[in-house]
Amino acid sequence: MPASHEDGRSIAAANRDAILDAVTMLREEGVRLLADLVRFPSLLGQEGPAQDHMEGVFRDLGLEIDRFAIDEEALKAQPGWSPSLISYEGRENVVGIHRPRNATGKSLILNGHIDVVPTGPAELWSAGPFEPVVRDGRLYGRGAGDMKAGIVAFVMAFKALKSLGLQPAAPVFLQTVVEEECTGNGALACVARGYKADAAVIPEPFNHTLQIAQVGVIRCELEVTGRPAHVLDTGAGLNAIEAAHRLLTHLKKLESAWNHPEGRHPAYAHHHHPYNLNVGRIDGGEWASSVPTRCRMELRFGFPPGRAAADVSAEIERTVAEACRTDADLKGIEARMIFRGFQAEGCVIDPDHPMLEALDAAHRSIFGTPAPKLAQTCTTDVRNFVLYGDTPATCYGPEAERIHGIDESVSLDSLAKVTAVLALFMAEWCGLETVS
Repeated sequence: MPASHEDGRSIAAANRDAILDAVTMLREEGVRLLADLVRFPSLLGQEGPAQDHMEGVFRDLGLEIDRFAIDEEALKAQPGWSPSLISYEGRENVVGIHRPRNATGKSLILNGHIDVVPTGPAELWSAGPFEPVVRDGRLYGRGAGDMKAGIVAFVMAFKALKSLGLQPAAPVFLQTVVEEECTGNGALACVARGYKADAAVIPEPFNHTLQIAQVGVIRCELEVTGRPAHVLDTGAGLNAIEAAHRLLTHLKKLESAWNHPEGRHPAYAHHHHPYNLNVGRIDGGEWASSVPTRCRMELRFGFPPGRAAADVSAEIERTVAEACRTDADLKGIEARMIFRGFQAEGCVIDPDHPMLEALDAAHRSIFGTPAPKLAQTCTTDVRNFVLYGDTPATCYGPEAERIHGIDESVSLDSLAKVTAVLALFMAEWCGLETVS
């Protein structure tokens, strides 16, 4: 195929126009697939029915199926493993494998996570969180943006090529994985199983940007134990809830230090606060008239790329221990850190990598302008491919609103454009051959 990159169009005009027409023809089918996926409440531990559906979708594309359970004991030996929150029994990854007749192009992984975060109070949603609604050009529902629309985009991109009697002239692996939202062990299990490629793209809902960096993330619990007492004499007790908040002020100092200009990774030099500490959940106390014995906070720390997760965890533990030893307001308090969930290191990718150039060329062909490059302030499964899978990876996906919030939604026009970009990118990166 022609390799000219003038005006961002590296695919022969006839193929390009045919591919875009095929994507347009599949738009409504893609919306239906997205609505079907949103109806599956694929929360942590409940991903099975959605994965059953994806296995059927991949089979209908003529792909070879590899559906496998996650062996956590084996995964513990892998760099990048994070302690899981629940059992992996009955929770599987699904991979659809395309093998060309004659591999002449570069191989590709298209990866998406099937799991979604909790909905929050259902009564705050304008419709049920798992009842997809199309309104004003957007599809609403938990997981619509993060990231079932991305899965639909790569499925429809692959199907658009096949509808033209074409297929990638290189191996392509379509992956739907579990547990991206709390450990990333689903994608890590794919890496451990041997899946690698010349590039990986994850269509996370980052509004048509090319990700060039992401922060590290530690997820942990701060458990504080005080001394209970009757409120007639609160001085006889040690209030665990108040102590937990006091310890939080000490941990916030870590956040401030990491965000100081001298502590920022160069990829975040122009971002004033890339590393965020969030209190995601708190539970404590037994009775309104009793000084609370125990308080537990679930915390999420963002930290700079280039730092080992174990070193960051140790720094967090030292900060808590030092606070308990030196802060008079914490005298008599016991505190411990429990590390479960993300122990995820940050990563970067060369902004001039050929994969990014090819994606940008496809983006420019649709949008007419270059794709912005983004240093992301969260973690994604990109790190598993970059750090542990010898596979350059990035995120490129649709525009979504209120992900992890109430009335999450995705733009259907954006979904169509991302599908077109991925189809053009696949044709360029992998090359094309006729379907046998």
